[in-house]
Amino acid sequence: MLPGAVLFTCNLNLVRSPMAAALMRRLWGTSVFVDSCGLHAAEEPDGFMLAVMNELGQDLSAHAPKSFDDLEDGSFDLVISLTPEAHHRAVELGRARSTEVEYWPTSDPTLEQGSRDQRLQAYRRVRDELQGRLLERFGRPSTFGG
Repeated sequence: MLPGAVLFTCNLNLVRSPMAAALMRRLWGTSVFVDSCGLHAAEEPDGFMLAVMNELGQDLSAHAPKSFDDLEDGSFDLVISLTPEAHHRAVELGRARSTEVEYWPTSDPTLEQGSRDQRLQAYRRVRDELQGRLLERFGRPSTFGG
């Protein structure tokens, strides 16, 4: 059930799609090719996203946000869009290549107001929600020997 290549999309490739891609890589390693992009590319990774992914041992500080136009290869078995805006573009990409497209509505933690802790909690909720959806969609990863 695990596709060979998955693309996660959002608006800026700043928070949600890089989180989802890193979580998928963390769970399934090199058994699936994973990439992420946005409708537009942000300037640099989001600091709160970096912090909550670092809590899981995932260093995304080298993540370079990119747009659909920056993709080197558009050959994906599955495109998962995390925002309504990105979903429209994902459907166009999928139609041109007979790619499966799914929409996983995901809240935007950058809209959270409040203290640093409150904002980090919003990012953690999104991270944990994405991980839960990955496990629900693809099942628990198996390891050699069970």
